[in-house]
Amino acid sequence: MPTDSERVTEALGAINQAWLEGRPQDMGRLIHPEITIVFPGFAGRATGRDAFIAGFVDFCQTARIVSYNEFDHQVDSIADLAVASFGFEMIYEREGAGFRARGRDLWVFARQAGGWLACWRTMLDLHEEPAPA
Repeated sequence: MPTDSERVTEALGAINQAWLEGRPQDMGRLIHPEITIVFPGFAGRATGRDAFIAGFVDFCQTARIVSYNEFDHQVDSIADLAVASFGFEMIYEREGAGFRARGRDLWVFARQAGGWLACWRTMLDLHEEPAPA
């Protein structure tokens, strides 16, 4: 039987796989209806599943991922709450220009009805710089 940490890892993997494969709407079943995303540097926030998924839809429609790598996965769970994070590096193209983004993705999950739903997300130490297109 999978541990809570393994189930959270599976849920986060399914979320990332959905947007990386250009189908962000498929992540909806793993996103809490009242999720909050806090923008990098805590520069603002958006709430709600529709707004959350819309951000991924916009990225998928306007950018092309050249490479994507995750590393240093960590999950801590206590009772019905879990915090998951991983480092990432991505190269993508948008409007003919290339960009390299790297940082740490931080997610909070809540157990609901036997499953795990993402309820909060931010990116820490985000660095973006031009990259060859």
